Amino acid sequence: MLDFKTCNQARLRRDPAYDGVFFVAVHTTRVYCRPVCRVRQPLTKNVSFFPSAAAAETAGFRPCLRCRPETAPFCPAWKGTRTTVERALALIEDGALDTGTVSALAGRLGIGARHLLRLFQEHLGASPAQTAKTLRIQRAKRLLDKTSLPIKDIAVQAGFRSVRALNTAFKDLYGTPPSSMRRRTGPRPYFRKRSTPAGTADVRMAF
Repeated sequence: MLDFKTCNQARLRRDPAYDGVFFVAVHTTRVYCRPVCRVRQPLTKNVSFFPSAAAAETAGFRPCLRCRPETAPFCPAWKGTRTTVERALALIEDGALDTGTVSALAGRLGIGARHLLRLFQEHLGASPAQTAKTLRIQRAKRLLDKTSLPIKDIAVQAGFRSVRALNTAFKDLYGTPPSSMRRRTGPRPYFRKRSTPAGTADVRMAF
């Protein structure tokens, strides 16, 4: 695990080598960012560092909408230093906790659920369930940004059990439904006011 001084120096430099290695949580805004985020640097006394996005969200921070933590490189810390953690994460990525339980996941790994929880807390600072939730939200956010799929299809592809579950997750984390976060695509029309004879209505032409 990286110490506070190392993380702080890296975020002040906006060092790309640490992008995805840790996340910066700002106490004054309750937002967490990538260390390369271009927003104005917060005071050192107002920041904390987390080894994963799931850990930051567990602590009550929401993702930055500018640097988009869900697009950060896959964090080495998420793989951990043990084969068990790496295998568990691969299974979670494949949807093991979208329909199954933590106990069932632990059974597939040949360990107990409590031991799995301890390993996740040690390496990620978050539970398997929170990690799975974070990954589902990140998948949905990418689909909202990059596709025009209906919300119900995004919910299915991201691993949510229902549109309601997707809406609840986004409202809990972002304070807004997923539909309000979809990025607009294409150029906005430009309107030019055309002069008209007196007494007639204005006409605006789009180009």
